[in-house]
Amino acid sequence: MKEKLIKLLESRAQLFVGNDHRSSFEVDSKVSEIIQKKRESYLKREAEIVKCHAESQIVRKNHVEEDVHLHYRVHFQFLVKQLDKLTLEEKCEERTAIFRNGELIGDTENPIDRENMEHETLQFEEESMARSGYQYDRLAAVRYAERWWNSYNPKFRKFDVDCTNYISQCIHAGGVPMSGMPNRSKGWWMQNNNWSFSWSVAHSMRWYLSGAKSGLRAKEVPSAKDLLLGDVICYDFQGDGRFDHTTIVVAKDANGMPLVNAHTQNSRMRYWAYEDSTAYTPNIKYKFFSIVDHG
Repeated sequence: MKEKLIKLLESRAQLFVGNDHRSSFEVDSKVSEIIQKKRESYLKREAEIVKCHAESQIVRKNHVEEDVHLHYRVHFQFLVKQLDKLTLEEKCEERTAIFRNGELIGDTENPIDRENMEHETLQFEEESMARSGYQYDRLAAVRYAERWWNSYNPKFRKFDVDCTNYISQCIHAGGVPMSGMPNRSKGWWMQNNNWSFSWSVAHSMRWYLSGAKSGLRAKEVPSAKDLLLGDVICYDFQGDGRFDHTTIVVAKDANGMPLVNAHTQNSRMRYWAYEDSTAYTPNIKYKFFSIVDHG
């Protein structure tokens, strides 16, 4: 079964670079559509994936009636050429392959359970927050984002939906102090086994960045191109006012547009717009925040 899984991933990797070598290892239509969207998003940027490599690791195996479910993690690496610039984009997916009588009959990405996330509207009470100053070290934030993009710092709690927790850690590594403890609806902080909603929940961080006057501060900018390294993008995939995801800018492409790192579906050097994401919808809305120094 593992050999067939490897063949499937090799076939998928070929599709990313435009070679259709699927033969008997058929890639389902949903995966093919995502791959096509990714390739089209690169073409719009005058870029292309020139090489793709996939490595898998089986996490566990279980039996469901007559079927065998292989739960695995796949790590994709994309060598991207844009004009005269080469970048290495990476992402990881948690997937389940289903076998029946030794034959592969299904392969799906494991869904992210966003329904169980804490939802809280922050009430800002600035007088209760620490007023420490800081100079944001953008390169330190990016170094942290690169160090931990595909793993988890044991000094912090890990969440099933970990995107905002990861971004908060990156910003904190850039020298921004925590403030507002111990009230979870105030400030931006994580301490022991407790944390603010703004630290770990995408929707709360979006509103915190819009309104905070002390502690971590940011200004909203009009476009992705205005962002600097270490800045933050918030995503409302459905366009319904509930923000679902957070990323950090770690580089710029050949056109000066942001490339981002993220957790939950761990990604590195991904183009900021997320047009190739399974969560993407035509109604998507973005908020662009530039972290500001606070004297």
